[in-house]
Amino acid sequence: MKVIPTDIPEVVVFEPEVHGDHRGYFMETWRFDTFMGAGVELSFVQDNQSSSHQGVLRGLHYQIKQPQGKLVRVISGSVFDVAVDLRRSSPTFGRWVGVELSADNHRLIWVPPGFGHGFYVLSEQAEFVYKCTDYYAREHERVISYDDPDIGIKWPLVSGVETVLSDKDLAGVSLAQADLYD
Repeated sequence: MKVIPTDIPEVVVFEPEVHGDHRGYFMETWRFDTFMGAGVELSFVQDNQSSSHQGVLRGLHYQIKQPQGKLVRVISGSVFDVAVDLRRSSPTFGRWVGVELSADNHRLIWVPPGFGHGFYVLSEQAEFVYKCTDYYAREHERVISYDDPDIGIKWPLVSGVETVLSDKDLAGVSLAQADLYD
């Protein structure tokens, strides 16, 4: 598995080696020693899956208590996936990393605890799966606005397609107003 660093050292992209032939393909999506070697040293306790159509934007989500690290991949379609550093004491505080994840490129991204997470669906439909290092806790969930100018995410919005957000995401606050990590 190829380990690809990003502009934020704790956020890592993994590119599995895909073995294919006339029957299809096989790949490893999780391997303890590879991930430990890349600094992902946490256990996973929950797996999630979502399906969304083109134009859906989910995020930027995080939990102020019980922060979740997320190992994210797409099994159908494609998304633009974003991690934002929400740790005030970090030298990369407020910076973001975005990568395209797709069923074709098989990439995974590691979004560490202390980061906000969101994604935008590029394809007609996308199936999104992720492993979490802590349990979902609605009472600790927070949302930062996806279009906060202080963060400045350059979402690759599909021309002519309405951006669809949940009520929760529409109510997201600015980075300046958000409950954050120290």
